[in-house]
Amino acid sequence: MRTIYLIRHGQCVDNALRILNGHRDTELTELGRKQAKASAKKLKNKKITVIYSSPLKRALETAEIIADEIGVDLIKLDKDLIERDFGKLTGQLIADIPNLATQTCPINGICYFLDGPGVETFPKLYSRVKRALKKILKQNSDGNIAIVTHGDTGMMLQAAFYDWDWERGIKYRFWKNAEIFELKEYKHDD
Repeated sequence: MRTIYLIRHGQCVDNALRILNGHRDTELTELGRKQAKASAKKLKNKKITVIYSSPLKRALETAEIIADEIGVDLIKLDKDLIERDFGKLTGQLIADIPNLATQTCPINGICYFLDGPGVETFPKLYSRVKRALKKILKQNSDGNIAIVTHGDTGMMLQAAFYDWDWERGIKYRFWKNAEIFELKEYKHDD
């Protein structure tokens, strides 16, 4: 059975400033690069054959650092792995979420926004990443896979993999920068 390693990108400039980035295309900080290298060390002997990445700089730079460190030549970009569209909350301070979002859900010390002007909802994100995951699994029948993505997107990928609903996906746990989730069980839908 293959294993999928979900990796959240390392700390980026917006993360350091506590800004909601969504589709903003900020780069990794020096700490973010160190986090990516630390993740790569954990993945060194995992027999990863391909890395998929969101096309946003913070994810792609993380993927490139990991690929270089573990000796994987192939990084495939997939726009469906991009972070959730934060709409009008994009570029705002995380502390301002309760004042900007139309619906929030505090879980484990994190204030998730469920809706707001122009915000991609979790159900829409879940549908998008479920499609991406199905495509990735179909394209890679052998070997372990790494997917470098974003916080909300990664939580929904994990939920889709285990066939949880999106609500269980955000309740599972917060996903830190450069953290790795190992998805071991694979249930094929075909």
